[in-house]
Amino acid sequence: MAKETKDYSKYFDFSDAKVISEDERGKKIRIRGREIQILSEPNHRVEKQRGKEDIQVLYEDAIPEELQHIGVGKHYIVYTFGCQMNEHDSETIKGMLEQMGYRATEDRKEADIILLNTCAIRENAEDKVFGELGHLKGLKTEKPDLLLGVCGCMSQEEGVVNRILQKHGFVDMIFGTHNIHRLPRLIQEALFSKEMVVEVWSKEGDIIENLPKKREGMRAWVNIMYGCDKFCTYCIVPFTRGKERSRRPEDVIAEVRELARQGFKEITLLGQNVNAYGKDFTDINYTLGDLMDDIHKIDIPRIRFTTSHPRDFDDRLIEVLAKGGNLVEHIHLPVQSGSSEILKRMSRKYSREHYLELVRKIKIAIPDVVLTTDIIVGFPGENEEQFEDTLSLVREVGYDFAYTFVYSPREGTPAAAMEDNVPMEVKKERLQRLNALINEQSRIGNEAMRGKIVEVLVEGESKNNANVLSGRTRSNKLVHFEGSKDLIGTFVQIEITDPMTWYIKGNIVSEPIKECI
Repeated sequence: MAKETKDYSKYFDFSDAKVISEDERGKKIRIRGREIQILSEPNHRVEKQRGKEDIQVLYEDAIPEELQHIGVGKHYIVYTFGCQMNEHDSETIKGMLEQMGYRATEDRKEADIILLNTCAIRENAEDKVFGELGHLKGLKTEKPDLLLGVCGCMSQEEGVVNRILQKHGFVDMIFGTHNIHRLPRLIQEALFSKEMVVEVWSKEGDIIENLPKKREGMRAWVNIMYGCDKFCTYCIVPFTRGKERSRRPEDVIAEVRELARQGFKEITLLGQNVNAYGKDFTDINYTLGDLMDDIHKIDIPRIRFTTSHPRDFDDRLIEVLAKGGNLVEHIHLPVQSGSSEILKRMSRKYSREHYLELVRKIKIAIPDVVLTTDIIVGFPGENEEQFEDTLSLVREVGYDFAYTFVYSPREGTPAAAMEDNVPMEVKKERLQRLNALINEQSRIGNEAMRGKIVEVLVEGESKNNANVLSGRTRSNKLVHFEGSKDLIGTFVQIEITDPMTWYIKGNIVSEPIKECI
């Protein structure tokens, strides 16, 4: 059973709300003295309707001329919760804010606008957001003109939006994942109306190209598609992110070429189900394998992609990845469970045998591949034998790392209606056993690198020691070594001397190597 505190039904009582006006733009209501302009609101029933609407690709200026100076002299903070897709959305949000004249700050008291870009995948991410809102309430009281906004995946959930309307009336803006490009207009509306503005599109919008992005560092995210059509029973993403929509290859390739010109050392192609890329095209036969093959020819040292689904991992993609070069030998391949029965209940649409056969083909084509994964323990109905199937699969595949989670129900998903009959103490005990096995395998994988010389992209100083630098190998392993700060942003050759469980230590054996693929 979900915890009592997660029963959102009580937030659907709007008996105390008064409708002030209603027209084609939406409706204006008053709750507890706060006027709220609802331009559109999330609707789970509408989100479930996956129609055949054509998705347009729009190329337009993101910031209207009259709004390009609205933030001059003002500051912003964007807090990001969740996955790489949320990180990338935050880059877009920051890019738009800066084109409106806002500048970044880390000082909350200096900020004129604070946005929380949220995640709906797991319960603890949601708890963090509402905890953060609690902290910000005092700041809003001290500084009434501060704009507070909640956006991202949580905003696509009816219960969450209604909870904010009922309990967090000091929030000024709520907008969803499909209408991020509308941010400038929403800021304008909130600033001049002094009302809370809610605009959450339940049906996914068009693909908007040319949105500005503020990227930092030497690594860049590149969205190649949006949404997911897999409908795993535990997952809210198909409802919060909508159906699969692929960007046109020429737009992706142009963006990657521009990133190469700007000097980025590594890009990661992003999608909720990234290797379904291109399957929605009706005019061309062009898949992720074809895109990777074309990007392979661009002069960027490292190309990655995430997150993939085993069902869509085809032979063409394996063939292209085997070419190596700037296509790294690290693949994140979420399995979720090692039991075919649980996989079926999860609606993953592949079996244990199918997954292991895919791993076998990948390892034959890419002998030095490093595989990582996601695993959920304690899914409804999981018994000890089925959990043991997961442990045996982990041993057979030999993952170097895994993101592991205890199952928790998400409102609106099919699994939330299943009997959550695995006791929490059993879930936690299984998680401990799984993590112990993953740690053991990670240590073995790292130990196999002892004495080897590897290429490391230097990312920055270690958090604990300014004399120690940290970076990542092509296989995404974290490496610590002593070196000077001027090496940050370059590639160096490191001899591995001391493999640990979570990272490896080494020494520089040469000057920075030439930045080439």
